Amino acid sequence: MKLQHKKPALLLIDIQKGFLDEKYWGGNRNNKTAEQISGKILEKWRELNLPVFHIRHSSLNPDSKLHETHTGFEFNDYVLPKNNEPVITKQVNSAFIGTNLKEHLDQQDINTLVIIGITTNHCVSTTTRMAGNFGYETYVISDATATFDRIGIHGEKYDSELIHLTSLANLNDEFATVWNSEKLLNEL
Repeated sequence: MKLQHKKPALLLIDIQKGFLDEKYWGGNRNNKTAEQISGKILEKWRELNLPVFHIRHSSLNPDSKLHETHTGFEFNDYVLPKNNEPVITKQVNSAFIGTNLKEHLDQQDINTLVIIGITTNHCVSTTTRMAGNFGYETYVISDATATFDRIGIHGEKYDSELIHLTSLANLNDEFATVWNSEKLLNEL
């Protein structure tokens, strides 16, 4: 069965302008075309008239690039919501906590989720884990997600691509199925 017949919803997690500031988030961002790829996926979703949910992070820290007073709070130009597409604002890593996302999904009888966004190891991972735990058939699209270098507990530096791949490996076959955008578009 084609994925589109499972009435999947697309969750765009935190694809906001604030993540264009690589240095602020740790530098060396991987998948620098993740927003463009996300835009292509969103375009296909709209063509198929499938449900879309735009999730944005609203930091409580007034100095954060994702605080509502900063331009970084705005959605990236590649994935701007249209008038009829729900925008859900969260203040923690999971799109399910402190929001009405699950209620929206339940009201529309959605049981399949496709997750894209930033960052792989934080909000994408946390939302994916909860989606899997809630019982949704969940897909994460590897080239439509991205992250940054991280500093380990002993001060060591971990490369963004390693963080990205490890995060996806932790999700795959337990909380979700990890595909790339080409596979997703072929399965739709």
